[in-house]
Amino acid sequence: MRLCDLLTATLSGLAMLGTVTCALAQIPGARRVGGFVPGQERPPGDPVQIARGKTLYEIGCRGCHGTDLRGGDMGGPNLLRSQVSLSDLDGELIVPIIEGSRQGMPKIPMSVADAKATSAYVRSIVATIGGQGMPPSIGQLPPNIVVGDAKAGQIYFDSKCAACHSTNGDMKGGDLKGIAKRISDPKILQNTWVAGGGRPGRGAAVQTASKARIVTASINTANGDRFEGKLVRIDDFLVTLEIEDGSLKTFRRNGDSPKVVVRDPMKPHRDLLPTYTDKDIHDVTAYLVTLK
Repeated sequence: MRLCDLLTATLSGLAMLGTVTCALAQIPGARRVGGFVPGQERPPGDPVQIARGKTLYEIGCRGCHGTDLRGGDMGGPNLLRSQVSLSDLDGELIVPIIEGSRQGMPKIPMSVADAKATSAYVRSIVATIGGQGMPPSIGQLPPNIVVGDAKAGQIYFDSKCAACHSTNGDMKGGDLKGIAKRISDPKILQNTWVAGGGRPGRGAAVQTASKARIVTASINTANGDRFEGKLVRIDDFLVTLEIEDGSLKTFRRNGDSPKVVVRDPMKPHRDLLPTYTDKDIHDVTAYLVTLK
């Protein structure tokens, strides 16, 4: 076949494929090009079944998973970020768990029809999640996230946080006295402490906290000189500091020479982050909102 004939046949085939793809896109229920995104291509649920499922959820599930599905006082997981909730289509994943298939979760006494209604309600809430995993917005007042036990939160704080933070004004830099007055929105307060101080731009309190995030280092050279400053870079070969006058000073490393001591004030937060349970987060938030 001549090259021009081959190109003509190829282009004709691509045009036909485009026509078929466009036609498929118009077929109700056809999966869009790009694959299946859990939670975004389900058909609308039956409103009657969803309403019944909401009642059943309130009776049998709210204690563990919370009113807003983000975890409750009894330590149940957040259903809004659960792969089971995101992927369930008609109860095939949720119903077996309700019936006791998952280790660590007790069987909920429900009929199959009730379990399917409950799963329909869960899917209806998951389907309202906005972009970037934002909490659902269903035309109601924002849910109250202060659902934890403040006393349990204080115990957790005293055991895990008190070494670096105080609540009575006696610790410069790490003092949280009045934090609930400075950050009055409980949701922002929760996001701030979980993130280890929040992000810049959320107000003076967070901007002040962000200064304490700077990683510093001290270097003792072989000839006895000592340098301290902001750590700019460190690897197996070089270490660079920004010293007090703003200039950069780089040292070549050879094993443990020169001796470098790094001080990272955010390391305790990073170490704790993977250990938090939903209950820990709820309890500590409930305690922090009392610090006015």
